[in-house]
Amino acid sequence: MQMKRTESNISADLRKQQLLEDIQKAKRAMDCAYSNFENVIDPDLIDCSIYELKAVQMRYQFLLKQAELLDLTI
Repeated sequence: MQMKRTESNISADLRKQQLLEDIQKAKRAMDCAYSNFENVIDPDLIDCSIYELKAVQMRYQFLLKQAELLDLTI
């Protein structure tokens, strides 16, 4: 019985660690998308940058909500 709890705790810790890493990656991707948006000139690239930025923002918000559900502090 004790072994299952330990394996479960390790699995939960690994999921939490992966979530934190995903949040950090999404934050870096969002910073990069903001930078790209600020530096493009061509109207087609501006549109592309807007879509990319919106997608990254949505993923970041999703990950933050998942962290909130797990009571993680970021």
